Amino acid sequence: MDNVLDRMRSDWNGRAREDANYYVAFGRREQDDDEFFATAADVVRGLETELKRVAKPRRALEIGCGPGRLIKPMSRHFGEIHGIDVSDEMIRLAALRLRGTSNARVHHTSGTDLALFDSGYFDFVYSYAVFQHIPSREVVMRYLWEAVRVLRPGGILRCQINGLPKTAKEYTTWSGVRIGADEVADFARASHCALLALEGVETQYMWTTLRKRGVPRLRSISNTFTGELAVPAAGRFRSASLWIEHLPPDSDLNSIEVRVDGRPATPSYLGFTELAQLNVILPPGVRTGMVEVEVFLHGEALCPSSWMRVIPAGPPVPRLISITDGINLMSGPRIESRSAKVVLEEISSGEALRVSVDGEPAAGIECFRTDPLPQRYEVNFTVPASVGSGRHEVELSLGARRFASVVIEVV
Repeated sequence: MDNVLDRMRSDWNGRAREDANYYVAFGRREQDDDEFFATAADVVRGLETELKRVAKPRRALEIGCGPGRLIKPMSRHFGEIHGIDVSDEMIRLAALRLRGTSNARVHHTSGTDLALFDSGYFDFVYSYAVFQHIPSREVVMRYLWEAVRVLRPGGILRCQINGLPKTAKEYTTWSGVRIGADEVADFARASHCALLALEGVETQYMWTTLRKRGVPRLRSISNTFTGELAVPAAGRFRSASLWIEHLPPDSDLNSIEVRVDGRPATPSYLGFTELAQLNVILPPGVRTGMVEVEVFLHGEALCPSSWMRVIPAGPPVPRLISITDGINLMSGPRIESRSAKVVLEEISSGEALRVSVDGEPAAGIECFRTDPLPQRYEVNFTVPASVGSGRHEVELSLGARRFASVVIEVV
């Protein structure tokens, strides 16, 4: 490999001294800088299109920056942009042309790795007309692996590769190695990247776009309503929010399963921000204490399990929330249709509910649950025929519990 790298460096240093603009842009010889930079317009537009896939891009890297043809216009999109090249002569020219671009830095490298940069440092890595000149498949693949390493989870790699059929007898530093679309797809799978674009297959200008997948992790678990790190075992607050990092964006409530202490919980909400928020209702009768929480996606464990503190629920407090006309809900306790609607919370069941108006049993009582967490029920009833217009008292009782009476006005 050292011989390959020495040849790459030597050949591209020679081309840079002879006519860097010509060998980089493939236009005509002895272009001035304005004409040279103008040749980048179409490539830059293509890169900018893919850049839209990145939320708030801050740092970018160009592999094989040459004398700065792409890095200069691309610099306007980033707070920090770096370029690397195996040719120290190309880097010298790039540094001269980027003197007024304070956020751009260029580096001479070994030609095999990106050891200058920490893992997860960049949001966007790109390369054009570089890999097609590398005579070694090993070097190209090492660059691809290194590009994925230095990308943050969710970051984008956009690069051009020579995808022509492998008919050449010899690869040089001009007519470099050829890599097929199947090899790019295999690399995406092996590197746990999402393959988002594969264009120009079986041509010299095959483009690919890869997104680095993050490793899903359950960051924390909190009470959905209070944000506390404890969830009651029962009652209106028995909902937990699971905050998951790098949840695959195609996840939904149909594909996710959550088990609390080995028992299925009920997913109720999924939202995506920087962390995914997955709300689940605890299974009935779950024990208190520290219990294990497991998350599965399409039947397979998504991430290592975590622990949640489950605390005893407070005693239920049955209460009457409202009473209105059964049809005109905006009328309040003014009953215009001789049907009324009562809303109760924290009751276990409405089947044993008794309703009377001025001591007369109400007719047509219908009771159904509208929200399982606060145990909210709606009760519809008909005002007894013997009750005339005017103000009347409604009394409700559930077993031995009597609710405070409320006054309605029958029209």
